Amino acid sequence: MAAWRSLVLTLFPEMFPGPLGQSLAGKALDKGLWALDVLDIRDFARDKHRSVDDTPFGGGAGMVMRPDVVDAALGAAQETWARRAREDEGGSGGEAPVLYLSPRGRLLTQDRVRELAAGPGVTVLCGRYEGVDERVLEARDVQEVSVGDYILSGGETAALVLMDAVIRLLPGVMGNEASPGEESFGADAFEGLLEYPLYTRPAEWQGRKVPEVLSSGHHEKIRLWRQAQAEEITKRRRPDLWARYRKDKP
Repeated sequence: MAAWRSLVLTLFPEMFPGPLGQSLAGKALDKGLWALDVLDIRDFARDKHRSVDDTPFGGGAGMVMRPDVVDAALGAAQETWARRAREDEGGSGGEAPVLYLSPRGRLLTQDRVRELAAGPGVTVLCGRYEGVDERVLEARDVQEVSVGDYILSGGETAALVLMDAVIRLLPGVMGNEASPGEESFGADAFEGLLEYPLYTRPAEWQGRKVPEVLSSGHHEKIRLWRQAQAEEITKRRRPDLWARYRKDKP
């Protein structure tokens, strides 16, 4: 089966793979557990100055990325997917969604991350300036995704966040296959909760001791303690998640 692939459209191709070229994600990239293609949007500009933006209709500050340039880049991305499918002997086994990182998009959740990890990959459009002309988003059926309710200088950083969240779920990437399910928003008994407190050696540090239950060797007591801690932390820090959790698991 072909590796999960991320195809990134950006004005700053040198930003990729960035931190994803290091640590476990970097090793997985070297092993071919996931793949990366990066296209420079400026390569699809239509003038000698390689212009990709223009002033917004209706006035206002900033610039807007042109629909013709972005459309040409997305067309090239589609061709790249077709070429990779031929090279991968049978293709990726499905159609990759086109995602545009935007604060107005659908919030990226762990459920959505799992959906993306189960697919063939993603095409990620990184916006700059004030954003992208609405018409090309509509014409290309682009899905808008937000990594949080805040503003970044561009979509590249958000794209790295999305890719990191997905890559670590791919088979063979994590050193401990059980780890992803035990973390915040994991897919096991603690699903929907924030992570419980973690401790390691020394057993006592600056007068602070590790909870005795964690040294008891009693796996069920440890599990119950962790469950209670995860519930209490979620209730205190994220009432919205706690309400959802209580609704799903009364």
